[in-house]
Amino acid sequence: MPFRIEDTFRDALSAANRPLAGMWVCSGSPLIAELCAGSGLDWLLVDVEHSPNGLESILAQLQAIHGYPVHTLVRPPVNDTVIIKQYLDLGVQNLLIPMVNSVTEAEAAVAATRYPPQGVRGVGSALARAARWNRVPGYLARAGETISVTVQIESTSAVDSVEDILKVDGVDAIFIGPSDLAASMGLLGQQEHPEVRAAVEHCLAAATTAEKPAGVNAFSPDTARHYLDNGANFILVGADVALLARGSEALAAKFIRVPDGETPPSY
Repeated sequence: MPFRIEDTFRDALSAANRPLAGMWVCSGSPLIAELCAGSGLDWLLVDVEHSPNGLESILAQLQAIHGYPVHTLVRPPVNDTVIIKQYLDLGVQNLLIPMVNSVTEAEAAVAATRYPPQGVRGVGSALARAARWNRVPGYLARAGETISVTVQIESTSAVDSVEDILKVDGVDAIFIGPSDLAASMGLLGQQEHPEVRAAVEHCLAAATTAEKPAGVNAFSPDTARHYLDNGANFILVGADVALLARGSEALAAKFIRVPDGETPPSY
């Protein structure tokens, strides 16, 4: 029986007749990843930039999620050729590359996902889960078809260059990170600031003009709806660790009674 390569996130966005909703998976836990995979959401983002994940935990989460009707993206800690090669060989098909600030950096991200002569990805398919250890016929020739590249716009320089970044061949989508964008604008912690929102909306409009999908991180339901109304094609609306943190706090607030005169613990 031939092995089948799953459709990419690029394919999912192209086929979608509505925006796609997803969530962060930051716990590093395959069990939590599988739990989220069965939630009914369209996509999951396994994060490594700000989360306790290594190659082994990424692999375990890919295996746990596989078989569920959800697309998985993985965000490396940095736009690095070697790290991207390792992720691709593990079987990561959809990459979200952080802190892409220029055309040169976008081109480097794409090149890292392509074998020579189109790119610089190291050849190790006989050793790699991505090719099912050379059980996928013609993998080397068609590997680029099995990979989607989304680049993250999260700085003022990236916003200034967004139209040109969108023109880079192999950049399938952009994803806007309002938190880091706000910080780069001197508005740390103020991702709802009107100037930040305006920058996000500028990027969404640029993506619409370029006919490429654009996504946004927005945990606030009102903000998420605002960006969806302004053309976002996909969105992240929560995180496993945030849901657990807020849910456990709610339990504590509901069931733990602090004696009069005492202050509840805080961390």
